[in-house]
Amino acid sequence: MTALADGVRSRALLLLDGRELTVSELCAVLQLPQSTTSRHLKTLGEAGWVVSRRDGTNRFYTRAEDLDERSRELWSLTHEQIAEAPASAQDQERLREVLAERRTKTREFFAGAAADWDRVRTELFGEGFQRMALLGLLDPDWVVADLGCGTGVVADALAPFVARVIGVDGSAEMIDAARTRLAGRDHVELHRSDLEQLSIADDSVDAVTLVLVLHHLADPARVLAEVGRVLRPGGRALIVDMLPHDRNEYQQEMGHLWLGFTRDQLERFMRPAGLRLDRFEPLPADPQARGPLLFAATCRFHPTIQ
Repeated sequence: MTALADGVRSRALLLLDGRELTVSELCAVLQLPQSTTSRHLKTLGEAGWVVSRRDGTNRFYTRAEDLDERSRELWSLTHEQIAEAPASAQDQERLREVLAERRTKTREFFAGAAADWDRVRTELFGEGFQRMALLGLLDPDWVVADLGCGTGVVADALAPFVARVIGVDGSAEMIDAARTRLAGRDHVELHRSDLEQLSIADDSVDAVTLVLVLHHLADPARVLAEVGRVLRPGGRALIVDMLPHDRNEYQQEMGHLWLGFTRDQLERFMRPAGLRLDRFEPLPADPQARGPLLFAATCRFHPTIQ
């Protein structure tokens, strides 16, 4: 009560209710020197009314959230009285100007940095962090089957964001490499199995990935039938593969059985499995890549579709 008895401190606390401000911003709003503003903040902090955090060279202050019941009641009464005072109305006008100046500084920075922003962001945070972060949109309760998991790159990316990942590959060597990569991820299962006959129960997974796998399969339609079998109704599948190309040497050098796929081909493979193609999008070309262009296709399982 003593801390709030001073009108300036009550006005400061009103400004800090639900927002963070620096000392200099409070000085501008309250029209007080920094020494006086800091002294009031010290009193409010010692009484438990405000908390602060350091951000670089700035320290931001805000009203404490973890007030006891009596303090909340006291602040509710004080808030009601202070908010109606003429001085508080003028504080709010100056506060709007202070916050507008914040936004202006941000706009000025981006106006000058726009031309180099992609380079600056890459230098600071690396390539591809946005794509990895987008995995956070996945449902954390999902079970995802990564078919043709190889060395576990996709399973490793998925694992932090979903409840369980099931990696399946027909190569013992690939499974061994995936097991090494995924060591310590207890919610990732790895199975050595033909994709035409999965050791996964019916209606047990929410999503399936097939990343650069379909062109290695003798019978893609049969594998997609297995995808439909293991997906729950409404479950999704993501297929990433090559667009049609004429690099016949891949069949001899890398065991490719298909020289890419068209949208129509995929739809023919999917339809008997109850899979409905939602999207078929060519992926942007990477100037550093030497292989054919890729696509990403997404589909959903609808048991009634034939």
